[in-house]
Amino acid sequence: MKKRRIGKKGMALALSAAVLMMSLSGCNKGTSEDSVIRFKMAVADAASSAQAEGARKIAEEVEKATDGRIQIEVLAGGTLGGERDTVELAMLGGVDIVTCANSVLTQWIPEMSILDQAYLFTNENQAHGAVDGPVGELIEREALDKLNLHVIGYMESGFRNVFSKKPITEIGNFRGVKIRTMQNPYHMAAFESFGAIPTAMAASEQFTALQQGTIDACENAVSNCLNNGFYEVTKDITYSNHAFVYIVVSMSDHAWNRIPDDLKPVFMEAVERGYNIERDLLRQANEDATVVLKEKGVEFHELDVESLQKAYQDLAVSKGFHFDPEWQAAIDKAIADNP
Repeated sequence: MKKRRIGKKGMALALSAAVLMMSLSGCNKGTSEDSVIRFKMAVADAASSAQAEGARKIAEEVEKATDGRIQIEVLAGGTLGGERDTVELAMLGGVDIVTCANSVLTQWIPEMSILDQAYLFTNENQAHGAVDGPVGELIEREALDKLNLHVIGYMESGFRNVFSKKPITEIGNFRGVKIRTMQNPYHMAAFESFGAIPTAMAASEQFTALQQGTIDACENAVSNCLNNGFYEVTKDITYSNHAFVYIVVSMSDHAWNRIPDDLKPVFMEAVERGYNIERDLLRQANEDATVVLKEKGVEFHELDVESLQKAYQDLAVSKGFHFDPEWQAAIDKAIADNP
């Protein structure tokens, strides 16, 4: 093989490059500014939400656990786009970390639609046990395989309840009620089975639609009734607990590979602490919102949830809803392990 000759100019450039590399390696010791790994985290929820605060807690826990070597900047309120938009960006490596409701991922992982069923879980322990255990393993496997994303945690918006203009205290009160839902066939089927008229629309359109009478009700976590001002037009909240929604935290493969192998376990443990804090924050936010909403004249109602469950299950059978056996077995295990 013929050797390439390096002239004086080339040798000078090589020497300069070597000196530069040595100086950079010297600067990277400890937690100098040049050695910090920085990530941007997109959160579609409002900056004041439990989810955004949870994201900030994840950032705090990660920075503390890594002695400042990994820092996360949280951009909440849809600054970088909606949930689907940011997920697609992360798939291409354009955003480092993203959050989205579990239903968003069903567009790429249809098996995840099993989580959209009404009355799937009867308590938080079952819901947590699913994603912290066998169901989470399936989500993480499929997300990496199909989306090139690493699922690193599960925040939540929890159980959803109904905010309405008139009291709903029994299943018969749903008849003819126009209620906004997510574009989700299982959530819509639930309200159809109750006798309501489900209407899918963007979350940003709800308040105006309630004011104008386009819809009579909407549904979400109780704290959202306060945060979004729905209490101004919906003076009744019914504890329907009809669905549980996760906020999945995912990381682009490009960003994941920037984390040194020795830091990955530390990073994941810190993220877990952060999303567990978010779960507690949401629970507290709902409790605090209940107190404030009652002071603002909102009335809370209980109803026979079993009648709602039966109505949904009957309609689900007639519509032929069925799910992947592997995912169904994982759900069944989570429920059995967390009675």
